[in-house]
Parts: sequence; structure tokens; C-alpha cells
Amino acid sequence: MSALELLPFHRTILEDIHDPATSDLVILARGLGLRRILCTLMQIYDSPQNLVLLVNAMPEEEWEIGEELSIMGCRTPGMRVVGYEMGKKERQDLYKKGGLVSVTSRILVVDMLQSDIPTELITGILVLHAEKVTALSLEAFIVRLYREKNRAGFLKAFTDQPEYIKSGLSPLRNIMKELQLRTVHIYPRFHVAIKESLERKRADVVELHQPMTNSMKEIHSAIVQCMTTTLSELKRANTTLELDDLNVENAYFRSFDAIVRRQLDPVWHKVGPRTKQLVSDLATLRRLLMYLLTYDPLAFHAYLETIIVSSSVTASGTARQHQSPWMLTDAAHIIFHVAKQRCYTVSAAPTAPRVIDSVDDEDAWEALDEMEGRIPAKDKGKGKETDKPARPAWLPHNIEPVLEELPKWSLLGEVLKEIEEEIMRAYPLPESRSRDGPPHGEISEALRKKDRERRDRAASRRRVRGGAPAAADNGRAKERERNPNMTFEEEIMRDESESIAKFLSTQKSSGERGEGANLLSSMSDLPTSFDADLASSLSLSESAITFESEFDNYYGLVPAEETVVVRAYSDDTDDRMLSELQPRFIVMFEPSQDFIRRVEVYKNSNPGLGVRVYFMLYQTSCEEHKYLAGLRKEKDAFESLIKERGVMLPILEAESTAAATGSDAIIKTISTRIAGGRKEVSTEPSRVIVDMREFRSTLPSLLHASKLLVIPATLTVGDYILTPEICVERKSIPDLVSSFNSGRLYTQCELMSVHYKQPILLIEFEEHKSFSLEIIQDMKSYVKPNGKYPAKKPTGPGGRDEPSAPPSIQQKLVLLTLTFPRVRIIWSSSPYATAEIFKDLKANAHEPDYKTAVGIGAEEDPEAGAGVNMAAEELLRSFPGITAKNVKYVMSRVNSVRALCELSLAEVQDILGNEPGKTCYEFLHWGEDQVTRR
Repeated sequence: MSALELLPFHRTILEDIHDPATSDLVILARGLGLRRILCTLMQIYDSPQNLVLLVNAMPEEEWEIGEELSIMGCRTPGMRVVGYEMGKKERQDLYKKGGLVSVTSRILVVDMLQSDIPTELITGILVLHAEKVTALSLEAFIVRLYREKNRAGFLKAFTDQPEYIKSGLSPLRNIMKELQLRTVHIYPRFHVAIKESLERKRADVVELHQPMTNSMKEIHSAIVQCMTTTLSELKRANTTLELDDLNVENAYFRSFDAIVRRQLDPVWHKVGPRTKQLVSDLATLRRLLMYLLTYDPLAFHAYLETIIVSSSVTASGTARQHQSPWMLTDAAHIIFHVAKQRCYTVSAAPTAPRVIDSVDDEDAWEALDEMEGRIPAKDKGKGKETDKPARPAWLPHNIEPVLEELPKWSLLGEVLKEIEEEIMRAYPLPESRSRDGPPHGEISEALRKKDRERRDRAASRRRVRGGAPAAADNGRAKERERNPNMTFEEEIMRDESESIAKFLSTQKSSGERGEGANLLSSMSDLPTSFDADLASSLSLSESAITFESEFDNYYGLVPAEETVVVRAYSDDTDDRMLSELQPRFIVMFEPSQDFIRRVEVYKNSNPGLGVRVYFMLYQTSCEEHKYLAGLRKEKDAFESLIKERGVMLPILEAESTAAATGSDAIIKTISTRIAGGRKEVSTEPSRVIVDMREFRSTLPSLLHASKLLVIPATLTVGDYILTPEICVERKSIPDLVSSFNSGRLYTQCELMSVHYKQPILLIEFEEHKSFSLEIIQDMKSYVKPNGKYPAKKPTGPGGRDEPSAPPSIQQKLVLLTLTFPRVRIIWSSSPYATAEIFKDLKANAHEPDYKTAVGIGAEEDPEAGAGVNMAAEELLRSFPGITAKNVKYVMSRVNSVRALCELSLAEVQDILGNEPGKTCYEFLHWGEDQVTRR
């Protein structure tokens, strides 16, 4: 196994970006070996004196990059992966050792904020998937923390998804701004260096445009018509929105669903159920187009049946009010009708079968069974079964199966047959040898052996059907004529000895052949009373030898020349797969722009290897349109990026700005809490204590960007501590719903009300989405036009009321505020608005203390200190007056159970309260008076 070879354009890219004094953004077309470039760059920086971090890599990418680096020689210690299972002390030691480290963005942010990693000693950071970097991403947070303490280290970002860098105003400039980069390198497929490298040696490409069947064409056309109608209805229902990107060509891609939702998200609370149904229908129709070309007719028809059922009935079993409009069109009727015809046809009812009077006529009953398909038809003349398949007994008489085969299946069979014939033509002589010595006849000999075995099996089947082979019988008859006194056992023994002689004669060693000949000659002189046990042992030996030979032929390792690998398209892992297997024939069952480029790179990396590619494509189908549209979208994306780079103003980072950034890290606050109204300037930095779990969200990054000092901590009460008196519990909309359902929000509000003077529940919405809890149409169901709630109607026997509907989110919030009147609710339209709200709440207030915030509520946390002294904790919980809520507090006030028993009644009541303390004290000291009297 060897490392992937670098092509000239790979070396050109590395020469442009390898300098540690520069920071760059690399945009490369997919399939051209981005991972190959990244691993080579990491190999250059692999040293204990360097600390290079890989950020934003997925787990499977981490594993593949580690494997590639190991093949390239980076094994001591290679790339280490920092995961959630690694403790804080282990991470600190790992960072100090240097080398290549892959770390998740969330862990790296916390380690940088807590100074667990020497940020000033980081040599460089490599960021993958740069197309996903926004102002709200953790990667932008990492870059800001990195540049605050390290201006000399490099940062290099990579992406091979240019289509995603198109949305918004100046998307390329925004990415470079968040990553604080100056230089961008763009390498499309039509780049001069790439074009020259890949066109030196081209693979032999055979394009196979397979027409669809007539029924598939009808269904395909009907689905496209339904999509066109649905898109027209969607645009007609939302005339105020710009929906120019909603067309059939874009609907072929999976990203189309996200495009539609992004367009409608700002007004999602205003759109009606019909519009939402249309959006869902577009996704369903897109899947139908894909399934038509990949599913067999039965699976495709079964999927259509599920669509029919789900469109008419809801999950609860009631009738659906808003059905899909496309299902009521004539095109939908064509889809369902033709899809059924591809599976089976329904004929007229058959005539009544003839009645047989004779009950005992077995031949007549057998003939009837054959006619109705209960048993296979038999050849009465030869007494054998025919090759005609029997009709299953469970199949109705008026159903005729069609089971249309996908056209690509037969085309694939023809391609595989052509490949086999091509291999046999390429090596006509089994003994021919190439110039470098290996025999060329191995491949063709293996195929010839396979062909002979196939013919032998066919002949064997014919002999079995026609009767037993006559060669052995003729041999035995001649031997019996020469020796009429030979017994049956001797005949068997002599046949077995002949078979052993044939086997030994095929062995290569002459010594073995001599021993076999001597054995057989001695066996021919044996008397007729030869021991039958020896014959039995010889028979077993021959059977074992034969079984071992057959096992090696059918269950052994398959030679590389005869291996057929079936593999789904993957990412850059396919490059290593091609390099290891080195296939000469590649069949692409479905078109893939990325894999075609991987084959181009593979061919030019192995110029002496002949490679033929069979490119299979359904003609005039969505498969062809999607492939061509993908090429156009990538080309347009690269052209747009090149134009933006040409007119983009340089992102300057003046030294004054850097100095100002450093000075602004300490925000001076004005405190008016001094007697006489005198104001003092406090040089204490403005800070926010943030719970560790909140770093999954984007808010900590925005707080840091707004010049607030973010301090991560493990908090028991609240998510954000703004001041010694203000505690904030942040909830997104999905989290708010789940917290209400589980009851967790009630406990959180209770703890905040106990420990803080100003508990706040912050309900945060997502940016560019509807700023509403529920849809307006759904809200109308809770109230009538006069503003009153609908009254319950007695429907059951005796005038009983019907069950009331579950309370809405608004009703639950009202109950929450009634239960905890000091809890304030703040509504935030986006994380940006939340950052501004926090700055306003912190104005003219003291800064929170880290130790105090961490200690609050820790004694009441059932998880805090778990496992430290479980026996004593369980014993305390058994005492009356001590519960799971106050057991931690009791353990913090007394050192042992004995110390608790030695406390006075007043001291126990001071810890637990009057009534619980009295109950606990009396329990502990019950019976002391009787003991004293004794």
C-alpha cells in the first residue's frame, strides 16, 4: 500500500499555500484530491516542535485522514483525535507534546477560553468545510480567540463546495472576513494547471445512453408535469416573495427543499396550510423521480401506495383536510395507473373449470393441478420436469405478472460480458510473458477455467436430467467381462484407485507421482479377499482431497484479476480505493461528476495502466438533466467567485485596529451604586459566565464578538450569569416545548427564584425565521372572534363534557408566570438581539463572581459529587426530614453522620428548618431516655 501520488497541479497548489507565513483560503473543484493536498500539507508540518490543529472535520474524515497520514509515514505519533471522552488533564498534556491534533470546535473554544491550550504557541490551524463558516459559527469564534493571542501563526481554510458560497451579499468576502484571511486561491476544473495535468493521459470512456421503457417515460413525464403545476401554485400563492430560483431544474437536487424553506422562513407563520402542503409535495415528487430510476417496479408501486394512504388519512386515523393538489390531476392518474401496469395486469374472469366426475382418476386431478399451476408440468415421455416455471398457487387467476425489468440491468449484464471477452482477447496466449516477467496468461487462463467449469456443470446437469453417465458403466462392464468373479466391493475399490491415480498424476512432484504409481501397482496385485477397511480409508482420503480442492476453488481468496467490487460513491476515500485496487475496467451505474474526476486523477497517477470507463445514463431523463445541471451550477459558482475576487476590496487589518481590539477587551463600566451619586470608573472587565452546554449554540460567539469576556463554567442554576443578581435561562423554541413537556422548566425556574433576585427566562428565535410561537391559523383555534375561549360542549351520555384540548404554549407560559411571579420573560428575535439585550442588562451593574456562580445550587444538584460517598448519602436520605433536594446541603454543613447525630435540636433545625429538623432530631435521639434510665 503506497501513498497517493501528487500530480503537477497538486504540487502547484502546495507551492502556493505551504508557506507558514501566509494564511489562505483554497477553493477546489470536487473530485480533484483535496484530501491528498491536505494530508501532504499536514505531513510537512508534522513535528513535535509544531502544534497544528485540524478543525471542523467530521468523525469519518478524521479516521480517513489519520489512515492516509499513517500510510505516508506520519506514525510517531501521527494525528491524535481529541474527543469528548478525553479529560481536561489529558488534553492539556496532549497539547504540550505538539504534533498534529484534530479537535472539535466546541472543545477547542472551551480550552482556549480556559487557557488549557497554549494559544500563543499554536503553529497553525487548518479549517475544513470553509463554506459553512459564518458569523454565528464556532469556527469564527475560534479565529477571534486565536488572533487575540497569536498573530504569527498561520490559518489555512479549505472547501470543495463552491455552490454553497453564493447566497447573500458578497459571500466570499464574508467568509474571508470571519476567518481573517487575505488571500484566496480558486481552482476550478477549467483551471490551466489542472486542465494540462488531467489531459495528458485520458481514460477510454464509453458513454452508454440507455433509453427508458415506454412506461417509465410516461411516469417520468407525468411527475415533471406535477412538479411544474405545484411550483406554479406555490408562486401564485406567494406573489410577494421572490421565488425565481424555484424551477424544475433546481428541484432535481436535494438542496431544493432547503432553498424553498429559506425563502419562506421569514413569513412561515403567515403562510397557510395549502402552501406548506405544496412545499412538502415538491420534496415528495423529487423523491419519486429518483425512485423511478432506482427502484424496481414492485418497490416503486409499494411506495406510491404509501403516498396514497398518507395523503388521505392522518397519523391519528382521521381524514386529512388538506390533500396534495397534484394527486387530483390527470398526470397523477397516469403515474399510479402505469406504475401498476409495470407490476401486473388484470384480465377478465376465467371460465369455470371443467368438472371431473371420477374421484379416483389421479391422472385427471394431476392434469388439473398442472393447468392451474399448483405443480410444475412434467415431460410424460421422458419423465422429467420442464424448464417452464410453475405458476404460484397463491396468484389469482385473473392476475398476470409483468414485473418490468429496469433497462440498466440488462445493459449492465452486456457490459460485464464485454469486459470478460475483452480480457480474454487481451491475453490470447496462456504462456506469453511481458517484458517485465509476470505471465500474461493468468487472467485468461482463469477465465477459461471458469468457462470450462460452466460447460462442465451444464453437461452434468444434462446428464442428471437424462440419466446416469454411461462412461463409468461401460468401464465396469468391460472389467466384469475380463474378471467375472470380481465382487461389487472390488469394483468400487478399483474405481476409487483409478480416481486417486488421476489425482496423483496431476501433482507437480515426480516423487509423489512415483509413490502413487508404486501404490497403485501394488494394489493391482492384491487378492480378492483384500480388507474392505483399506478400501474405505482410501475412499475417505480421496473425498477429503477432493473437498479441499473444491473449497479452494469456490471459497478461497479471489485473485485480484477476477475481483468484481461493487461500491457506492463516497468522498475523497474513493481516491485511495482506486489507488489500492487499480481497476482496469470501471462501470459507473449512475452518473457522478465527482467520481469522473477521481478517475481522471487515477488515470494520470498511473499513466502506464489502461483504464476503460463505462458511463451509464438514462437518456432524456432527470438523471441526465441533473448531471448537466450540476455541471452548470458548479461552473456558474466558480465564475461568480472569480468575479467577486476581482472586485473585492482587500480586508485590511491595520495595527491600530489590532491595538484597539486589545484595549477594548477591557470595557470600562460606570457604577452609580455609590452614596451621594458619585460615579466611579471600574477597570474590571465586563464578563458573562456561560454554562458549558451553551457552547452548542451561537450566542457565546456573538457575546465575545460584542466585546464581552466569556467565562465557561459548569453551572447548576441558569445558563448565563450576567450580574450577581441576574440569572438567565435561555430557551430556543424546540427546547422550550420539550422543557414544558418534561417539566424541566418548572424546576429551573424554581431554582432561579430561590437563588437570584432577578430570574429571567429568555425565549430566543432563529434569525430569518418567523417571530411567532405558533402559526396564526393555529392560534385562531384557541379563541373565537369575540376574544373568548370556546366553551366545552356536552356530547356524552348524561351531558358529560368532551375532553379539552391540550394547553397551548401561551397557556403554559401564563401558568408559569402565575407560579413564579418574579420570573421575567424576555423575547428575542435572534442571537444578535440577545447579545444587545445582555449588554443593556449589564449596564451600571456589578460583575458576577465565578466561584459564587459555580457554587450556587451545587449542594442541591443530585448529580454533584455523585459516587464520592454514596453509602453515607443513601443513609442520610433514609432519615426523616432529609430529601433528595436537601441532602447535598446537609452534606456540605456536616462532615459525617456521627457529627449530625451530635448536633443539638436548634442546630439541626437551623440546617433543615423547624419541622423537618425536629422530626429528624427526634428520629436520631429516640430511645435515649430509656437508655439513660437503665
